[in-house]
Amino acid sequence: MGMVLDRLKPLSAGQEAMLSALRDPEAEIVGIFGPSGSGKSLFSIAYGVDSIINGRFKRFLIVKPLVNVVSGVGIGVEIGREVFEGLVLDYLRDLASTLQIEGDLEDLFRRRSIQIVDLHYLKGRTFDDSLVFIDDIQNMPAESVIEILTRVGNRSKLIVAGDPVFQRLKRVERDSSAIIREILLGEEKARVVDLGLADVVRPGARRGLKLFMELILRSRSMSDEEKRVASIIPHHAPDADIVTVFDVTKAKETYGVKGEGVPDILIFTKTPGRLIGKGGERIQKIEKEIGKKVRGVELVLDFKEWIRSIHPVTWVYKHVIGADFAGPRLRIRIDREAAGAFIGQGGSHIRFLEYIFEGLLGIGVEVEQVEVKTEREKKRK
Repeated sequence: MGMVLDRLKPLSAGQEAMLSALRDPEAEIVGIFGPSGSGKSLFSIAYGVDSIINGRFKRFLIVKPLVNVVSGVGIGVEIGREVFEGLVLDYLRDLASTLQIEGDLEDLFRRRSIQIVDLHYLKGRTFDDSLVFIDDIQNMPAESVIEILTRVGNRSKLIVAGDPVFQRLKRVERDSSAIIREILLGEEKARVVDLGLADVVRPGARRGLKLFMELILRSRSMSDEEKRVASIIPHHAPDADIVTVFDVTKAKETYGVKGEGVPDILIFTKTPGRLIGKGGERIQKIEKEIGKKVRGVELVLDFKEWIRSIHPVTWVYKHVIGADFAGPRLRIRIDREAAGAFIGQGGSHIRFLEYIFEGLLGIGVEVEQVEVKTEREKKRK
C-alpha cells in the first residue's frame, strides 16, 4: 500500500503547518480551521489511512455530519445504515481518488479498520487505540463535539475540522467551529491550525468564495445616503459594475480619522477602470455631484488590496505582509516598523478598518506585528 502521506504535497504555508500538526506525536488533539477548499478533509483522511496502514492506530473513525442542503436538517442512520454509510463513503471516495488510494480505502472499510460513526449514537462508546476525525463541525452543536472528545480513550488522537470563515460571513452567532477553536487554543496537548484564503488551492473553491462574498455585499441593506450615491453613479459611469456602496463618514468622525486622502464613500466594484475613467474624470464628476470624497475598491479575494484602498495612511499597505483569515477574524500581519502608522493614535486606524470589515462582511480585525528585518536575516543565514 505504501506511504499515503508521501503522495500529499503541501501547496501553501498553511498546508505545511497542517501536515506538521497531524504528524506531531505530542498533539493529542489537532484542530484545523479554514474555508472550503483549503485541504482540511483531504489531509486528515490521508493521515488517517496512512496511520492505519503503518500501524499507528488500530481504527480510523470518521464522524461526518450530513445536512440536507435544501431543508438544512441533519441526516443520520435513521435513513438506514447502508444508505448513510454510502453517502459518507461517496465523499471519502472523492478524496481518495485525488490520492489514488481508492482500493486501500475500500479494503480498510471492509475490514472495519475504517468506520463511519453517526454523531447521534455515541453514548456508551469509548475509542481506544483509535484516530477519530470529526469533519464539518460547523454543522453540529459544540456540545456534541465535546461529547466525542470525552469518548476518545487511551493511545488515541482526535482531529476536528471546521469552517468558521463561511459561518462568519453568514453571520452565524453561535458558530461551533469558532467556539471549539477557542477551547482548543487553551488546551495543553492540542494544536490549532488556521487556514485562510492563501490556502484555498482548488480553483472552484476560490471562485465560490469570491461569489459568496459578492452575494453578501450585493444583498446588504444600504442607508438612504448610500442609495443616493448608488443612484448617481450610473449617470457618470454607466458601464461600471457596482457591487455596493459604503458610507464611512460617521466612522471618520467617531474615530477621529483625518486626512485629505481619506474617503467618505467606498464604492465596491468589479470594474474599477470603468468607475474611475481614463484620467479619473468619471469619479471626479461623482465626487462633485455628491459633495464627498469617493474611493473605488476592486472586489478581489486579496484583502491586502482592500487595505490599500481604504486605510487612512496611503503608503502603509506596502508594509502589510499579509491579510488573511485566522479563525473567524481577519489577521493583518504588519512590519513592526510601520505598526504605529497602521494602528493609528489610540487604535483609531485599526478601529476604522474594523468598522468597515464588520459592516460589510461581519468579520473583526486583529493585528500581528512582525520583525521583518529579523526574518530577512534568518533567510540570508
